[in-house]
Amino acid sequence: MYTVKEIFSTLQGEGAQAGRAAVFCRFTGCNLWSGREEDRAQAICQFCDTDFVGINGVGGGKFPDANSLANAIDSEWLQMNRSQTNKYLVFTGGEPLLQLDEVLIKALHERYFQIAIETNGTIKPPAHIDWICVSPKNGSRLVCLQGDEIKYVIPQNHQIPNLNEIELSLKRFEKMNFQHFFLQAMDGPRQAENINLAIELCKKRPLWRLSLQQHKLIHLP
Repeated sequence: MYTVKEIFSTLQGEGAQAGRAAVFCRFTGCNLWSGREEDRAQAICQFCDTDFVGINGVGGGKFPDANSLANAIDSEWLQMNRSQTNKYLVFTGGEPLLQLDEVLIKALHERYFQIAIETNGTIKPPAHIDWICVSPKNGSRLVCLQGDEIKYVIPQNHQIPNLNEIELSLKRFEKMNFQHFFLQAMDGPRQAENINLAIELCKKRPLWRLSLQQHKLIHLP
């Protein structure tokens, strides 16, 4: 059984794959926050801007097996584009690795999808995922230490950022085996200041690149 908040087609808005046509499958549930506002202040991740609770989103529901979910994802892609090439799927959440397994991966590869995940990195991913994006959260135990990209949101709370603490985290991540390193400014009332901070850190530590949430800038889902 897979429990899905929503399935929708759009363009990837962040990171190295930004601008690419994709289907997003958002699983319900997360291991770092319940998704309820009353729990946010005590959660490990306090800045999430996504609703991943329930199954009431577009295309959401409970899917009894891998083939039924893979068919729903494939149908969403085919509504956007009838091509069987360049099919790109992003599993997100919440935390997608609470549900994603090798059976579902195999079913989607049989339908010619390249499979990406956006994960907090606290759960070891199954084999044969094509693109792994890790977004670490302060206070969590990171077990996924390699992948295609790492995307670190700064700061990690709504307080005035501590530059020394951020740089210590960046130095730690720089030792890990990722192809792309991105800094992304946290959304919210201090977004302009956070973007400026990310820009200055990218200048100071040029391994890192700036990631903007393009989908928000151009009002995509």
